[in-house]
Amino acid sequence: MNTAVSSALSPALDAQAAPPTPTPIPTALPASSLAPAPTAPRRSFALPARLQSLKRLPPTLALAWLVIAVAALWALAPGWFAHQNPIAGQAGQQLLAPSAAHWLGTDALGRDLWARVVHGAVHSLSGAFVAVGVGLAVGTLIGLLAGATGGRTEDALMRLVDVLLAVPSLLLSLTIIIVLGFGTINAAIAVGVVSVASFARLVRSEVVRVRRSDYVEAAFGSGGRFAAVLWRHVLPNSLTSVIAMAALQFGSAILAISTLGFLGYGAPPPTPEWGLLIAEGRNYIATAWWLTTAPGLIVVAVVLAANRIATAFARRPA
Repeated sequence: MNTAVSSALSPALDAQAAPPTPTPIPTALPASSLAPAPTAPRRSFALPARLQSLKRLPPTLALAWLVIAVAALWALAPGWFAHQNPIAGQAGQQLLAPSAAHWLGTDALGRDLWARVVHGAVHSLSGAFVAVGVGLAVGTLIGLLAGATGGRTEDALMRLVDVLLAVPSLLLSLTIIIVLGFGTINAAIAVGVVSVASFARLVRSEVVRVRRSDYVEAAFGSGGRFAAVLWRHVLPNSLTSVIAMAALQFGSAILAISTLGFLGYGAPPPTPEWGLLIAEGRNYIATAWWLTTAPGLIVVAVVLAANRIATAFARRPA
């Protein structure tokens, strides 16, 4: 009987003696479920790099670009800025002082001076572009050949440049105009021929410097053709100073073309060219000062703006 009781109680005793089963601890939730809900990204109001560079632009340089932009708009769309006829005069409107009706007054024939200045921008600026283009193209070609070839070719080309530099620029311009004839384009070509020597000397010195570089020698050593190496390696790396020279020459070309127009060798009357406007008003400087002052100030402002931009180009690292 004792054996039976012990056998019946043994399962209960074993159950009491056994250690309790630990309660499972709930596992931690994944970090993704505890993270806050993603929010929409905040919009950045930072200015683009180009606009930031514009903010760092010096005030004088910004003003120079503004002057050139206004002059270019005058040349491209003069009707947007002046609605009066720059050629036809109005009876009873002669030599009127600047007013709300005529911002810069009128001339001796009753023509609005503001309209003539605005419409004259196309003649002065287009002539300056032609002059710079002629000087840049011919001078770059001469300087490139002289600096790349050397020897007798360089001596012959540079002696031609010395001859151009020996002749006074105004005398050379007048000689070319007498040969070609009067007009804005012919005056621009004459001014461009005068500037060939300056471009040629600058390009020749830059080409000689770049020609001795290691990558140019490597291009020749790898079998590159002469013309190909000049076009791909020498010329692009020689144009930094030439671009600054072209910007400087642009202002000088405007001044030279205005000088020729003042002397009567530029555009014929009644073309509203800036130099011719100054020449037409010089006889009335005591009674109508605005006829020479207004066009003269426009010429000075555009030339100074071009020179300021050229200085900025020259200061840029190569």
